[in-house]
Amino acid sequence: MTTKTLTKSRIDTQILGITSTALAGLFLLLIAGFAQASVLHNGAHDTRHAIAFPCH
Repeated sequence: MTTKTLTKSRIDTQILGITSTALAGLFLLLIAGFAQASVLHNGAHDTRHAIAFPCH
């Protein structure tokens, strides 16, 4: 049986990825939690029009 060991740089890369993903998620939750509903709706609506996705 062989065991794999992760190198320090690979562990650092994984920690960086997990940390940045967690911060991005927290940022999105805070924005969605504190923004007014009309602001979120208008942002989503404008995005749908920008990518030519019908919404009406």
